Amino acid sequence: MNIAPSGLAGGLRADRAQQVIAEITEQRWIALARALVVSGQPAAENPLDPDMPPGREEAVAQLVAAKLADLGLSVELVAKREGRPNVIGTLAGAASAGPTLILNDHLDTYPAGDPARWDKTGGDPFRPTRDGDFLYARGTSDTRGNLACTILAVEALRRAGVRLKGMLKCVYTVDEEKNGPDGSIFLLEDRGLRADYEITCEPTGWTKPDGSWGIDIGVANCGHFLVAIETQGIKTHIWRPDTGINAVSEMAALIAALETTRFTYRAAKIPGGTPPMLTPVRIGGGVPGEMQFTPDRCSAVFAVVGLLPGMTEAGVLADIDAVVQAFTRQRNGLSAQTRRFPGALFVSGTAELDANAEPAAALARAYRTILGADPKHYRKNAFNDTIRFAERGIAAVTFGPGEDGWPPFNEYIRIEKSVAATKILALAVMDILGVVE
Repeated sequence: MNIAPSGLAGGLRADRAQQVIAEITEQRWIALARALVVSGQPAAENPLDPDMPPGREEAVAQLVAAKLADLGLSVELVAKREGRPNVIGTLAGAASAGPTLILNDHLDTYPAGDPARWDKTGGDPFRPTRDGDFLYARGTSDTRGNLACTILAVEALRRAGVRLKGMLKCVYTVDEEKNGPDGSIFLLEDRGLRADYEITCEPTGWTKPDGSWGIDIGVANCGHFLVAIETQGIKTHIWRPDTGINAVSEMAALIAALETTRFTYRAAKIPGGTPPMLTPVRIGGGVPGEMQFTPDRCSAVFAVVGLLPGMTEAGVLADIDAVVQAFTRQRNGLSAQTRRFPGALFVSGTAELDANAEPAAALARAYRTILGADPKHYRKNAFNDTIRFAERGIAAVTFGPGEDGWPPFNEYIRIEKSVAATKILALAVMDILGVVE
């Protein structure tokens, strides 16, 4: 790839950019992604469920810390909870007044589920397996494949002898899958982590049926919440169900009614995400040893997604409970309660960052240089650490080659897209922080 000087912004020299890009190869990305995917698995699986044990990311944290140290960064391992160290690698800038940029990713992964469903990896979710231009395994798309992009981008800068004017911090967090209490929240609130700009390399990529692909820039995020609802009926003998109120049957009908919930919100300024909606994710009713009786209690947990700025926990609960209470008024003898699911965090949607502001602007310039097209800007309908940085006034965006909406099984990432994303990240870092020539 030959880069014309006119294709670069921020005063970057084409020959210097070319040196950096030459250090970013498919072979290096694959080797690093494979090592990261397998490290510490399955211990690093971290379910969103607040009532399930958290993951342990120590093994992958040690691997990442060692790689950053080898690249000459000063490295800290900082933990709120034993077995869950966050990694902070710092590359001091040459100019004391230069800006500070954080490159971020997380170290935990989603639970892999039934191994038998992972036919692309031979029944082992943690065996990185290449098929054409795709690498399959748990953590490829979310997010160790993206994590490999950030580390390889820094490695390319170091190999090419680039001296940055501003400070670069590589911040790799634990507990992202549970919204960050032991990770990003801990670092920002308890450890005072700060920066001018932040890029989270999480999935914002897409692939069309014709094989064409791209990587959008997430300049905002939707929030989410977990809500518990319990129906309370009247227990009766199974031989006379007509004399009671079956709480399970009523919950089934209530779930259908809840699809009509109208949330109070203002429209988003940019496309992406979804209108706020809720969906059931867990349901339970009946008591072991009492199968001869109809259940008088049934509980369900609902995920509320697509939350936009201005929506509050009280408002969301009120909107849902209005539907619940209207439903129970039509059922003589039925009652129901709506509440926050114990341990769940209310995650607010973030305001949109101006697409012409940094770091979005630098990513767009680098995107045009590498891919010859303009990236799209959108609101990402998912949690990632970008939210926590944006909440604290840091100009934060999301950008990564993983598929935004990857499958629960046979998770994958596109290799060509990942290599391109690495080059874009490297150029953006140079652009934002400046280079000493």
